[in-house]
Amino acid sequence: MAVNPKKHPMPTQEPAVRAHNFSEVALGYTEQMAVEEASRCLNCKNQPCVAGCPVNIEIPDFISHIKTGDFEGAYQVISRSSSLPAVCGRVCPQESQCEAKCTLGIRFEPVGIGRLERFVADRHNAVPAAAPEKAAANGHRVAVVGSGPSGLTCAGDLARKGYAVTVFEALHTAGGVLVYGIPEFRLPKTIVSREVETLKALGVEVETNVVIGKTLTVDELFEEGYEAVFIGSGAGLPKFMGIEGEGLKGVYSANEFLTRSNLMKAYREDSDTPIMKGGKVIVVGGGNVAMDAARTALRLGAEVTIVYRRSMEELPARREEVEHAQEEGIVFNLLTNPTRILGYQNPDDPRDPKNGCVTAVECLRMELGEPDEKGRRRPVEVPGSEFIVEADTVIMALGTSPNPLIRDTTKGLETQRWGGIIVNEETGATSREGVYAGGDAVTGAATVILAMGAGKTAAKAIDEYLSKQADA
Repeated sequence: MAVNPKKHPMPTQEPAVRAHNFSEVALGYTEQMAVEEASRCLNCKNQPCVAGCPVNIEIPDFISHIKTGDFEGAYQVISRSSSLPAVCGRVCPQESQCEAKCTLGIRFEPVGIGRLERFVADRHNAVPAAAPEKAAANGHRVAVVGSGPSGLTCAGDLARKGYAVTVFEALHTAGGVLVYGIPEFRLPKTIVSREVETLKALGVEVETNVVIGKTLTVDELFEEGYEAVFIGSGAGLPKFMGIEGEGLKGVYSANEFLTRSNLMKAYREDSDTPIMKGGKVIVVGGGNVAMDAARTALRLGAEVTIVYRRSMEELPARREEVEHAQEEGIVFNLLTNPTRILGYQNPDDPRDPKNGCVTAVECLRMELGEPDEKGRRRPVEVPGSEFIVEADTVIMALGTSPNPLIRDTTKGLETQRWGGIIVNEETGATSREGVYAGGDAVTGAATVILAMGAGKTAAKAIDEYLSKQADA
């Protein structure tokens, strides 16, 4: 039987419709689509796709179940390795991980592994499930700092082994970057809430509005009886360019902008937190966060331009997200770099409410020069190419680093100069005994699945550590 050279397209909302709502863009496969896509899998003996998955999901096995219509069996295979399949099926960069290793991809398009994972998870979640069975308590307590993907994964794995786990979240809703960073149209928050409730059913306690390093320190967690601590606090400290005008009204970090929209629902008329609506918006950056910020601003009624200093080929965002942004009407001003943000000032009326507001961004044209240390051609300014772009709002999506609060309040915790916690890569152990870390708090901003992998690694190491302590 001949193999279809192309993966089955993902049904989506029409661009002209979705650009004005926050409903999920991708609509998901039907049963027939899923079975047809699963039939493209070659079921390779050496299974290179599994090696490409940071949590080593048994991909050919779960796809084989889909081929025969055993969708729940497929889910059970995935859940042996992943705590968040409905999340990963939506936001993981499969094209650079499992699908990049797919043998079929050598000649044709790879199997749509991520789309199949999403289908299986959604199919499972559509049916009311019995509460998971709690493991017998083993008498040990572990604290998890942060309820993002690494923290949730670590907490879930430990709870299944009988540990009493408490997750401490700084914000008022659990989920970390899954709720404050990723927009509803890419990841519905009901999915994240369901995953958190599943962990609670396993016995995990979640305490919100607790800032570790301020409300409690890591040292105080040990004093309260926790025998190990996992730090999965993410990388929430935004980066700026350091150019003139970044303090003007109307300049946001992408973190603040997305948090206001995603977590605090600022787009609603009854929201207590303000956010820009309409006008001309410039988003600086080319990663997934830049795409999320741009597409959110568009849905709030703005004319949106993405400014990025390299070309389209160097854009680090997922290709699918870039294509969706283009389809929705977002303008890409590439090989362009901001040099100054301009603001309004009325010297005749210091009480004018427009004073200090963004009016435009001064930019320079760029060209690509020699490769940098990562192999990407370095952008070089074109002298005399200055030009002005009108704007009411500027959103800086230039990456993030870990907040120094935990580092500065924890004895004996070694970190990189830029703030990342130093760990043993094989175990997630830090320089402080009994303290483990993973995810963006270690690597800086990265992917959900890599953070989950780090959470699994640390959970295994914590179990081994505390088992040895008990035997001593």
